[in-house]
Amino acid sequence: MSRESTLEMSNPGMTLDLDWIRDVHVDRADIERRTERLAAEIVVQRNSAALLLRAVACTDLTTLADDDTEDRARNLCAKARRPIPLGLLARFGDEYAGLQVAAVCIYERFVKTALQELQGSGIKVATVSADFPKGLAPLEERMTDIHRAVESGAHEIDVVIKRAHVLEGNWQSLYDEVAAFKASCAPRHMKVILATGELQTLDNIARASLVAMMAGADFIKTSTGKEAVNATIPAALAMTRAIRDYATKTGVSIGFKSAGGIRTAKQALEYMEAVREELGEEWLRPSRFRIGASSMLDDIEKQLARLSSN
Repeated sequence: MSRESTLEMSNPGMTLDLDWIRDVHVDRADIERRTERLAAEIVVQRNSAALLLRAVACTDLTTLADDDTEDRARNLCAKARRPIPLGLLARFGDEYAGLQVAAVCIYERFVKTALQELQGSGIKVATVSADFPKGLAPLEERMTDIHRAVESGAHEIDVVIKRAHVLEGNWQSLYDEVAAFKASCAPRHMKVILATGELQTLDNIARASLVAMMAGADFIKTSTGKEAVNATIPAALAMTRAIRDYATKTGVSIGFKSAGGIRTAKQALEYMEAVREELGEEWLRPSRFRIGASSMLDDIEKQLARLSSN
């Protein structure tokens, strides 16, 4: 399988447009209908194999547990290099022989280990920062976290916003915060975690998405994986529509990452179809779409084995 560059040009951002933000209103009824339709229509079947293999290539293989160790990080990197057994991949064609995930996502203390283990592979190393997962520390402390992550050599920095800015409608503060993070992340690519399960409304999710993009987010990401509610299809639809609107207005293509609670092949296909319908086929590649997961790969392997034996 040919391997593209996993990231494109950095988002330059734009001046905060409060009128645009205030005009955002999400059609909740339509989102709910779309969610129900996707759940009913998406089935893992024989012609799903190519999409499942694409999902693997778009995966940020993740471990963010409190008891993570160097050995666990090394094992994760080995899995990233060979996410699906070669014998199983061979059943779907020679083009998949080099299949790898897009990135590994780990705590900053394991970045150097991951860089060593993944040297020469093209797999990116991502780390979480900015007082992950709470985002409540003073801004200077959070920027120090980011500087440390950059100095560690991580290719991608996943930062988390202060949710109160969204809940209070303080868009200028959110913009300033994300813009400061972007300056601290340079020259690394920045994924902005919105923690959508804590933002209360789809309007809030869409508005936070736009503000983050205006402030320079290269990707917007659903969740830390540690909220009571993590990735959901309604949140994904609200975010991808915001990405579409931003691309239409600015010509800049922002990436989307779903993360948190995605454990099955069917879920992966649902998120991929939501992205395809909202943003087009060209978004279904690692430079514009990621799935943050760990156990999901086990179910994808199981489903590929089943499909290949039918």
